[in-house]
Amino acid sequence: MTSAVPDPESAPATASPARRDPAVLVVLGLIVLLVVVALVVVFSRGEPTPLAADTPGGVVQRYATAVLDGDEAAAARYLSAGALADCADTGSYGTSSETNDTRVALVDTVERDSNADVLVRIVRSSGTGPFGASEYESEDSFALVRAGAGWLIDEAPWQLAVCPPTTEGETP
Repeated sequence: MTSAVPDPESAPATASPARRDPAVLVVLGLIVLLVVVALVVVFSRGEPTPLAADTPGGVVQRYATAVLDGDEAAAARYLSAGALADCADTGSYGTSSETNDTRVALVDTVERDSNADVLVRIVRSSGTGPFGASEYESEDSFALVRAGAGWLIDEAPWQLAVCPPTTEGETP
């Protein structure tokens, strides 16, 4: 019996540990970092900074928030007597289910001694389809009148118009 000496050529090769390319690790690290930064930015964006309540923009901001929240009583506190008197003619548009998909952005404010105009961009999204949700964007303005040291809305865009109910569910 002869003892066989293994031939180094026929012995199975031991696998060397796989070496990772440092450039791939750097690229993967950068991608992870970008994703984390994007998530922090998205989730740290809170509510918009409230404008001063005694400015035309601040009144419109609070009114639009109340309308989009479906709080007609709160919205009515920002309406002038003239706007409330005209309420029966316009009806309520802003409290429909569509307001859940409405965004309002301040574009410009023109303030004068006794009145002001606040231009806003209104974006309404609706439905879904094969290409995603459809959006309609328009610019419209609020007309405000001075009331003491503050402002009241005399005319609102139809998309955000509300007529708060009176005691028996009627419009004023």
